[in-house]
Amino acid sequence: MNYEIILATNNKGKVKEVRDVLAPHGIIVYGLSDLNLDIDFIEGDGSYLENAAIKAKEVSKYTSYPILADDSGLEIEALDNRPGVHSSRYMKECGSNIKAMEQILSDLEGSKNRKAKFICTMCLYNVEDKPLYFTGEIEGEIAGEIHNGENGFGYDPIFLVKEKGMTFSELSEEEKNKISHRARALTKVLTYLRINGLISK
Repeated sequence: MNYEIILATNNKGKVKEVRDVLAPHGIIVYGLSDLNLDIDFIEGDGSYLENAAIKAKEVSKYTSYPILADDSGLEIEALDNRPGVHSSRYMKECGSNIKAMEQILSDLEGSKNRKAKFICTMCLYNVEDKPLYFTGEIEGEIAGEIHNGENGFGYDPIFLVKEKGMTFSELSEEEKNKISHRARALTKVLTYLRINGLISK
């Protein structure tokens, strides 16, 4: 029997990525568009955990299904860990992900420190009587230019995975879904669901 879950996002790229990771485990993932919901989430300035909870609680007004909400961000060491929790808003403020990446590359011009990491915190809601949180991270570097590969979204074209020698956007979907911050958080979600007998695979 399949386990059904609602992913609290309007981001089609994120829905596909989560589906690709969870589908082999018998989990059906519905995006907000599948429920004809269009929610404009108002995030806070606190933490990934707080923002994930905000999204989950907002979607819970419309469904009693299990809800999975995430908040993720790109933290760049030389920029005082910006854009961080404001990563999504920063793209909107810049006008597009391309313009946001161009601004980041401009801000880092001349800097030898290119260290960065992606962080993802997921909130699992409507499963217990309290929200559950799972976090995944991956360290990397900011590339010297935008690498427009076949896959990825958001800041993926400038996030370089050193051991692969490629950006997230240049990795295959299968490769990214093994090592990404979101995949690592989802692995913890899967472990919880399996331990508690909610899924069998």
